[in-house]
Amino acid sequence: MIKAAINRVRNRFLSPASKPSAEKFNVVTEGKGHILFPEKETVFYNPIQQFNRDLSVTCIKAWDNLYGQPKQEQARARKQNKKRTSEGRSQESSKKRKLSDGSEETVKHQQQPRSYIRILEALSATGLRAIRYAHEIPHVKEIVANDLLPAAVEAIQRNVDHNGVGHLVKPNIDDANVLMYRNKAQHKRYHVIDLDPYGTVTPFVDAALQNIEDDGLMLVTCTDLSVLAGNGYPEKCFALYGGVNMAGHDATHESALRLVLNLLGQSAAKYRKSIEPVLSLSIDFYVRVFVKVRTNPLEVKNLQNNTMITYMCSGCGAYHNQRMGRQSERETKKGNKFVKYSLAQGPPVSQRCPHCGGAHHLTGPMYAGPLHNKEFIQEVLRINREEHTDEVYKTRKRIEGMLTLAQNELDTPFYFTPNRVSSILKFQVPSLKTVVAGLGSLGYASSLTHAQPSSLKTDAPWDAIWYVMKRYCEDNKLCNLEKMNANSFGYKILTNARIGRDGDNNEKLSFAPNDESARVENLRKLKIVRFQENPERNWGPKARPT
Repeated sequence: MIKAAINRVRNRFLSPASKPSAEKFNVVTEGKGHILFPEKETVFYNPIQQFNRDLSVTCIKAWDNLYGQPKQEQARARKQNKKRTSEGRSQESSKKRKLSDGSEETVKHQQQPRSYIRILEALSATGLRAIRYAHEIPHVKEIVANDLLPAAVEAIQRNVDHNGVGHLVKPNIDDANVLMYRNKAQHKRYHVIDLDPYGTVTPFVDAALQNIEDDGLMLVTCTDLSVLAGNGYPEKCFALYGGVNMAGHDATHESALRLVLNLLGQSAAKYRKSIEPVLSLSIDFYVRVFVKVRTNPLEVKNLQNNTMITYMCSGCGAYHNQRMGRQSERETKKGNKFVKYSLAQGPPVSQRCPHCGGAHHLTGPMYAGPLHNKEFIQEVLRINREEHTDEVYKTRKRIEGMLTLAQNELDTPFYFTPNRVSSILKFQVPSLKTVVAGLGSLGYASSLTHAQPSSLKTDAPWDAIWYVMKRYCEDNKLCNLEKMNANSFGYKILTNARIGRDGDNNEKLSFAPNDESARVENLRKLKIVRFQENPERNWGPKARPT
């Protein structure tokens, strides 16, 4: 059935007479790509995903610069070393040239980077993303634009012809998993695999991980945030992602990112592979993660320690993370060091929250490591600043803003919102710099987060967070216990003698500006753009085409 559909698509476009004219379609331009978009929507196109596509182009360029080209050069060097003659010729090609005095000089020539990148866009729809990759990413050798719908593959072929990129982009009709498993059987792998489905990515992860080159880049999108970050489908979230999100908490979007990364890490480990998240973002109505995949059995051993469950208080929102494994460095009698892997000890909390008495809910398991690679983000920002223009990349300012925030995020899991904390204690919200200054005076670091405005990440425990908020309330005479319900969580926190009983903290706490608050304020003054401007009326996510 699929072969018959392929033949129909090929026969339709091999004949020059059957090629449709551009006048019958609306031309949609994005980046350096142009697609012919029919008036009747038979293929899915979502303009709000322009940021996704702009960012993807930039990230693949950064991957090429940091990992792709260096690995190609190493492979060429190894190959040339094997071919060197007994005279020990240089790895670089060289030739002689005569100078004015009659002597000769050896001139060395560096080999120019060649086209090598093979990209698979497994769920291509209109082919716009693949066409943009062909136009905008250097060193591309082949792009497979795959889709299961015959109408989509017809649109891809039409747009490939219209853009003149047929030498790079190969339209393909197939089930994405069947295609990837067939490629695996034929020992054909890709340097970049882009998975951008309508909904969850779960059905495609296993095949993609087996079909990617070592040190290759996987780009993964999940648009089912009602499952990943909502509080209505905990059973579905667990079925799809193997974990439970922090439903109802401010940090639920970060837990969504960590659930996706946990899915990728667990799936990769089955094939002795590990993942390294180089960029993980919560964007609008979806999450987008960029991970580097490599075969590394030693790194797979760290998976248990990089997986955590989180105890979340249903009352005040305090959370406590529990890693599922423990690693310690040991030394033999001969002085050799090795890593000892053992079971974690826990739980870190009791059944009830020590601050407000609320019940603890169990969330996870989810990924516990860093969400970003700072070197990678720095290269993405450089490309975005030095090589891209606003005329081509309409969301360039947003890329700069969101990635600047991501680059300055702490690696510690989760964030909290002072607005929510203040609402529990029933007093006016202090400024972010005040909260950061208070935590900084106790020796804790803080940062903003890309995932939610006016929120803070910190390495401070919740004992310190509640102590800072409680002291601010008391020092400014904002607390009115007489008007509060004695059974409310805020009343229990304000009257909890356990919070702030450390005498040293009482002396150290200060809300005066310090280095931590200055750093956060300097970042806020950059006027960072986090959201796109609406290019047209009623702009936003669309329903699946009928």
